[in-house]
Amino acid sequence: MRKIKIIGMGKYLPGKAVLSSEIDKRLGLSDGWTEKKSGVYKRYYANGETASEMGAKAAQKALEDAGLTLEGIDCIVSASGTMEQPIPCTASLIHEKLKPKRPIPAFDINSTCLSFVTALDTMSYLVDSGKYRHVLLVSSDIASIGINPMQKESYVLFGDAAVACVIRRSSDGEESKIRASLMYTHSEGARFTEIRGGGTHLHPNDHSVKEDFLFDMDGKAIFRLSSKVINGFMDELLDQASLSTEEIDWLVPHQASGMAMRILAGKIGFESRKMVNVIKNYGNTIAASIPLALHDAIQNNQIRRGQKVLLLGTSAGLSLGGLIIEY
Repeated sequence: MRKIKIIGMGKYLPGKAVLSSEIDKRLGLSDGWTEKKSGVYKRYYANGETASEMGAKAAQKALEDAGLTLEGIDCIVSASGTMEQPIPCTASLIHEKLKPKRPIPAFDINSTCLSFVTALDTMSYLVDSGKYRHVLLVSSDIASIGINPMQKESYVLFGDAAVACVIRRSSDGEESKIRASLMYTHSEGARFTEIRGGGTHLHPNDHSVKEDFLFDMDGKAIFRLSSKVINGFMDELLDQASLSTEEIDWLVPHQASGMAMRILAGKIGFESRKMVNVIKNYGNTIAASIPLALHDAIQNNQIRRGQKVLLLGTSAGLSLGGLIIEY
């Protein structure tokens, strides 16, 4: 249990809104197919913005919400599932856009769709121990550049967004804390979600198969494996927190797809009214999806101080990750 408090959040959406009806026309699908299949009415695509520019704008809003300036931040962490470029890390590029007046460490923590959860968990130990006072976490993902129109089931899901979050150690008398965290990787599913090209294995210098540089997903295989392991995972996470499902006020899942979230909530014993679902307005924004849902639920006064919140998702790997916080 770590005494950690979220004191500010901010989001940034690109200016280009893309309706599901437009996707239907683009892919030659019947009217309404995209929204019915994905649960997404609208998503946003970057139109000239870079991930670091989006992240910096979300960060400024989070700092304002926290009542801080950048000079009060001790560390900047990019918790994104995609990279703007291989070198330097995206956090360094966000750092460049923010223009701090003093040296501030910046680095990435990447576990694809679970990057925000992993970064919050990892950095909470450093904040709780006193290593850092205020940490700025930024999830900024541009999915639209890598989706494959030949795989319409995944093409229709994704959108672009950036979300930032400021954390500090809870003061005496404040109840905000992390109750439990857990992550497991089942690498028999490592090939279920891939972008194979772009690294040292399939480098652009000597590899030119376009499909290897686009997103590739076997959704049915992911569902089968995650369904097989999710209940044991949840039992262990709740046991670690000494809580029951009924004691959790809100489930904030990775916004993978409308259908996937409904099935997930039912399988682990959550009523849909206790689940934060924002995929209709944004699509699947990779690592930004969980903090985006959390941001909106806090802004809309759904999630209130003292409530117990479960952040839960899957990511390429195949990994499961969960974090239980008292907001």
